[in-house]
Amino acid sequence: MRHSRAKGEPRFPDGPKADPAGSHFERRIRSFQPRRSRVTAGQADALQRLWSRWGLDIDGHHVDLAELFGNDRPVVLEIGFGMGEATAQMAAADPGTNILAVDVHTPGQGNLLNLADHNGLTNVRVANGDAIILLREMLTADALDGLRAYFPDPWPKKRHHKRRLIQPEFLDLAATRLRPGAIVHCATDWEPYAEQMLEVLTAHPRFENTRADGGFAPRPGFRPLTRFEGQGLDKGHVVNDLLFRRVPHGDR
Repeated sequence: MRHSRAKGEPRFPDGPKADPAGSHFERRIRSFQPRRSRVTAGQADALQRLWSRWGLDIDGHHVDLAELFGNDRPVVLEIGFGMGEATAQMAAADPGTNILAVDVHTPGQGNLLNLADHNGLTNVRVANGDAIILLREMLTADALDGLRAYFPDPWPKKRHHKRRLIQPEFLDLAATRLRPGAIVHCATDWEPYAEQMLEVLTAHPRFENTRADGGFAPRPGFRPLTRFEGQGLDKGHVVNDLLFRRVPHGDR
């Protein structure tokens, strides 16, 4: 029989919190919308079993990445991972790099934990909540060796463009948490957003394009071709990758 939760009872008592940042709530435009869609039995089981070990609620409190992962290997922050298949593939292909994957989609969180468990991936941690709070309040300067934002919400309507993740203010913050030489890697199949990303990243003094021609990069071999992306390509969508390097302090 399906358990009926009482009012106020957490959905996953040992899993991610519904509103981890609670007291840190702020009135600002957000680039995401929390989604609490259907969770399968396998995803729910992974959330219950693994969250205490491999999960992180973004609550505004400082996090020690070496303690979180149990080692001092390089850490890449991935913002928005969907169902986590590509994240799991990248973690398996590069076990020497830790991936801190952030999303607010509960089924995706459970699915990625499940994939990590089944494939023995100890270099993945799943963070629940607002990546801005994580960057601004929980990480120290130069804590990250890379940042990935693959197929973020393009917010196609003009009145919603201010909700797009890749904006000058976001890059200002990200630059303080990325060590010099770290790579920001974005990908999108929405061409107007790709053009905006290129313009904003090119104009930012803390980042430089890894492409000598100043344009988009071909998809690097380490970024898997996802099912979602493949469907878009079949429909004639153009996917653009951007690879920008965090320049050393004092340069540019």
